[in-house]
Amino acid sequence: MSSEDSFYQDILKGLGVYFDSPFVADIRETAERFPGPDLGFALNRNQITSKKWLVDTLFETTGGKLGRVCILGGWYGVLGAMLLHDGRFGIETVCSVDKDPTCEAVAGCLNRTHVDTGKFTSLTADMLDLDYGEEGFDLVINTSCEHVERIGDWFARVPPEGLLTLQSNNYYGIDGHVNCVDDLGAFKAQVPLSELLFEGQRELPSYTRFMLIGRK
Repeated sequence: MSSEDSFYQDILKGLGVYFDSPFVADIRETAERFPGPDLGFALNRNQITSKKWLVDTLFETTGGKLGRVCILGGWYGVLGAMLLHDGRFGIETVCSVDKDPTCEAVAGCLNRTHVDTGKFTSLTADMLDLDYGEEGFDLVINTSCEHVERIGDWFARVPPEGLLTLQSNNYYGIDGHVNCVDDLGAFKAQVPLSELLFEGQRELPSYTRFMLIGRK
């Protein structure tokens, strides 16, 4: 480990002690086991701001009883960790799904606290292949709608009974952003919800994040 890495590891250790935070401890362990820029991207200001907005709005909208949660495009499991470490929520389990096989081990490490209790699992799969009805999820979260070229095919697979929380953006300049939208109206047209509990947008540096919460 370089002196710079050791310096930041010590900072995370200190923060973990000060806040008595198992989440910070899990982040420190993950940074140590999986060093690299992608983890930094997953924990950067824009990513955390977008996820905190989702977490807070989800609580305000639902009251916090979430049951079985599926997070699509879960990447390194940051959103799952934020939900599970938030004492306002009643969550049975979180399954974080990503089609990139390199994400599973990192997400498991970042959520080690809840892997150990059986509340968090990470799954390598394509969201277009899942049987959401059979899995019996109470809440499906997809914060990666801008990455889903066949958004209509995915939406058709989602049963109408469960709750949906969806995010997209207008950040066209990123590889993989194949389904960006210009505004909330365009986003709502892509995923027509029969019961809309929340719609909103958040201005971030370089782009706007859009969010919908409701039922199909």
